[in-house]
Amino acid sequence: MELRKRRRADTSRVIRVAISSALTALLVVGYAVGDLTDVFPGVLTLRDIANPSYAAPLSARTATAIAGTANRSKTVDAAAAQQLIDAFAADPSVGTDFSIAIATADGTVVASHEPDAQREPASTMKTLTALAAASVLDMGSTLATSAYLSQASGQTPTLYLKGSGDMLLGSGDNDPNHINGRAGLGTLAKATAASLKQRRITSVAVRYDDTVFADPRYPATIAKNNPSNMYYTAVSSMAVDGGRQWTADQQHDPDLFTSYPVLSMTPAADAAVTFAQRLTEQGITVDGSPIAASVPSGLHAVATVQSATLAEIMAFTLRHSDNTLAEEFGRLLANATGNDNSPTGATTAVKQELDKLGVSTSGLVMADCSGLSDGSRLTATTLVQVQERNLRVGGAVAAAEGLSVPGLVGTAKNRLADQALAGQLRVKTGSLEGVTSMAGNVSRTNGGLVSFAVIVNNPTNLYSARIAINKFMSALAGL
Repeated sequence: MELRKRRRADTSRVIRVAISSALTALLVVGYAVGDLTDVFPGVLTLRDIANPSYAAPLSARTATAIAGTANRSKTVDAAAAQQLIDAFAADPSVGTDFSIAIATADGTVVASHEPDAQREPASTMKTLTALAAASVLDMGSTLATSAYLSQASGQTPTLYLKGSGDMLLGSGDNDPNHINGRAGLGTLAKATAASLKQRRITSVAVRYDDTVFADPRYPATIAKNNPSNMYYTAVSSMAVDGGRQWTADQQHDPDLFTSYPVLSMTPAADAAVTFAQRLTEQGITVDGSPIAASVPSGLHAVATVQSATLAEIMAFTLRHSDNTLAEEFGRLLANATGNDNSPTGATTAVKQELDKLGVSTSGLVMADCSGLSDGSRLTATTLVQVQERNLRVGGAVAAAEGLSVPGLVGTAKNRLADQALAGQLRVKTGSLEGVTSMAGNVSRTNGGLVSFAVIVNNPTNLYSARIAINKFMSALAGL
């Protein structure tokens, strides 16, 4: 009796399943038919599909050269060049403590005034550092900033933030449209947090490794021209926006600004604090404050961000006349050439490379790599020879491409006496108390090239002497 009941139940279950399956199949077929006939929404249809139509393409213009090939062989009228120097010397604001050199594209000096006298160069010293560094370093390479994870048994997991010299980190996400902030600590924190969460880690300690550059970080005599830490901070393995401490009302483009906010004296530590804040925003608890410590050997990076290329950073350096970054290029050069990891090692490395390039270093005294420190001296001959090298096609083009373009960009943007010449000059400015200088090269209006250097020390009127330099360099285009 019990067996008979169980068989009836099994039969009933089979019938119900069969009916359900049949109804399901009927519904599927029905919907498919409805879809084909456009009764129901779906991707199936029996209607003809209209081919999309596109507007006829616009006619394309034949490509043309942006600029013609420079005529490097065109001579310079030496008498006309000397007249420009004489007119400059006649300006009473200039005084008598000045040097000028004007040279053709091949480096031949056609007119000059005391070109071999030692003068204080101010920031035109950066052109020496730029040429030397660009001749040795891989200017297409980038600077990495990475996070390393240590998981020692029985201890809180520890993150080590290690930089390789990117002092233009952003505090937020990577910014592909700017040099300053190309690599962002926010992006690094997001990638790091994701890696931690995969490992089920929610709490870490943070350490930062600032050992790329050895002490001392400050050239010996830089304090005199660095009041309130406005123009230089310690070269470091990492920094956010070069250590600039903007106030809330100072709005600016990351790559284009003219103000000089106070610089942090602890840029690497500040970067580590920012990184810890970004980690917290990603749900990671950070125990305590970041502490300086070297990355233990054997660890592998869990996340990395990359800076702009060295060529782009050099352009930023020259156009903003950034003293810290100029010093850093000297330190990177020293490390690459086996010189001492110090300010003295950096200046030694620059001079050694200039000697290899055949640039005169007679009378050259480098108190640092930027020209900010007290005690630097060089000659107009050295400056103009550097500019002649910048006119060559070669591996060090970043030193030329990064120069300020009067009328357009950089510290010389507003230094052009004739706006019709915008784009024809590429220069580096120099300015300190009692010093105004300029070095660069010029595309002459009627063809040909000229390079020049002018250094004025102890002018009778600094502002008017700057105006005299503006007029002088603009007039070079007419030679």
